[in-house]
Amino acid sequence: MVKEHWCGLDWADRSHAVCVVDETGGIRARFEVDNAAKSFSGLVRRLVKLQVAGVAIERPDGPMVEALMEAGLTVYVVAPAMLKAVRSRYGASGAKSDPGDAFCLADFLRTDRHRLRAVVPDAPATKGLRAVTRTRKDLVDARIALTNQLLAQLQLCFPGAIGLFEDLHSPIALAFLRRYPTAARAARLTEARLGAFLKRVHYPGGTQASELLRRIREAPAPALQAEEDQARAVCVTSLLEAIASCAGQAKQLERGVVHRLEAHPDAGIFTSLPRAGRGVRAASLLSEIGDVRQRFPEAESLMALAGASPVTRASGKHRSVGFRWCL
Repeated sequence: MVKEHWCGLDWADRSHAVCVVDETGGIRARFEVDNAAKSFSGLVRRLVKLQVAGVAIERPDGPMVEALMEAGLTVYVVAPAMLKAVRSRYGASGAKSDPGDAFCLADFLRTDRHRLRAVVPDAPATKGLRAVTRTRKDLVDARIALTNQLLAQLQLCFPGAIGLFEDLHSPIALAFLRRYPTAARAARLTEARLGAFLKRVHYPGGTQASELLRRIREAPAPALQAEEDQARAVCVTSLLEAIASCAGQAKQLERGVVHRLEAHPDAGIFTSLPRAGRGVRAASLLSEIGDVRQRFPEAESLMALAGASPVTRASGKHRSVGFRWCL
């Protein structure tokens, strides 16, 4: 009779801790896998040799998960919150370590795999859509972070430019700041020059040049020496170029998202949802939910993934039902 072995794999940035336990919970193997490896063929061969029946891990995607499934190994995802609760089985301190978490994952899979669902990979079209939508979101987040840095710089060198236009990252604001990155550079700005600039860049707002100039002149004027003012101008210009680059790449990816969504077999399902639209929102829903319907045998399981399912807390005579506001 072949004994069943179970593997726990604790994911990390540099190296991954691996633990294999037998059907009684005894440790059969313990080692680490370098994340810098070009492939995970060595890990797969070792797990197959150890006759591992299943692998527990905290993330459902990535090159390692794909390599494990291609080798015929069954992969189970254990949510980080669930792993945190499992640690208390093995010690009251709740101390965390990578080898310890790998053992917890392996032993939890041995005893509670009936509570877990095996990972079923999405279709390549869904994986591609997910990659594009997530990368676009990362670029938008980077643009927001850079805009906040630009705001911090302007507070020091050009307070009058803050709030001058609707959005600090808008094309009109970027064009203005490229020409006038500091208050000193804008000191000689006249109504005629500002009006000509607004006309040249096709300013869409309704505020007159005289009003915009008044806001610039009434704002606090920073007392910067010439050398510091020049350095601030360089910082502002660099941030402007980075913001424009992130915004441009995000816009380009957005067009790719729409194209991939239109070509996806499940596009009609998600674009028909209320307020989903036919763009990024619908594509994000599709890519994150996936195309494997057996993941959600009932509506409640999908609600739990979305964070919309009610949470009941009951103790003694007290009972309350609330909702999660984030995942």
